[in-house]
Amino acid sequence: MLDPSEIYAVDPAVAAEVEARSAGGSGPVLVHAVRGFVDAGGAGRLAAEHLVDTYDTARLATFDTDQLMDYRSRRPTATFDANRWSGYDQPELVVDLVRDSAGVPFLLLHGMEPDVQWERYVAAVRQIVERFDVPLTVGIHGIPMGIPHTRPLSVTAHANRPELVADHMPWFGTVEVPADASTLLEIRLGESGHDAVGFAVHVPHYLAQSSFPQAGILALEHVRRTTGLDLDLAELTESAQEAMLEVERQVSESPEVAAVVHALEQQYDAFSKNIGRPNLLADTSDIPTADELGAEFERFLAEQGPDTDR
Repeated sequence: MLDPSEIYAVDPAVAAEVEARSAGGSGPVLVHAVRGFVDAGGAGRLAAEHLVDTYDTARLATFDTDQLMDYRSRRPTATFDANRWSGYDQPELVVDLVRDSAGVPFLLLHGMEPDVQWERYVAAVRQIVERFDVPLTVGIHGIPMGIPHTRPLSVTAHANRPELVADHMPWFGTVEVPADASTLLEIRLGESGHDAVGFAVHVPHYLAQSSFPQAGILALEHVRRTTGLDLDLAELTESAQEAMLEVERQVSESPEVAAVVHALEQQYDAFSKNIGRPNLLADTSDIPTADELGAEFERFLAEQGPDTDR
């Protein structure tokens, strides 16, 4: 492996502040929400954006995205203005020092998930964890699930030590899924003796491609419970209320969509009555599949015209 320290740079002044605050005690927790393979409803993205917009931040570490990104796989956007290129959306992968509402510092790793050199990237994050005495790393993102937006959202909790998520009911048995860099980070941190947990918010799959602030709120609520950080969710809550009104409006205007949402409600309620079952879903023989529900909702949205907020 190439030297992990050569793919990121640390601001010495900010680093000194973090080290001074953690001298003689535990360092700041690290929250990570990188954008990549899956983040249904933008749960992790919305949570990270909310933290950056709500609190003062200082850039602690900056990763060299030129070494970690495949630009042809995920092309950055550029702005063309009449007869010239006037802007380029430079991909970022950074660690910010953030202070919560009580002034308690924590670290926020956010930006684009690396496309390549995952082991090197994870080793670099581990260097940051060890340098700043991070006691706990917490990851957040969203995953699509067959649940209705009219019922409370839930999460899948995971950790590299079972004790860290002992209060959470597992939703799945053993499954194989495509990995991402955050998955590898949790595994490698555990192998090196560092605690890491993660929360995957269950997002209605017909809203997986939309921004669903409710998912970001639940992700941050779990960060708050797990870390004790004082996080103000007021602005995100307001956005969630507006988003829910828009979803309700669109559902009410389509009998077809209303029918599939009702079917999901029946499924959810049946599961709630049989919470002891090992699988998330109850009998689904008469319930539309995820593809059918998603296709129906996409068709409905397409019919709404260019003014529809997707």
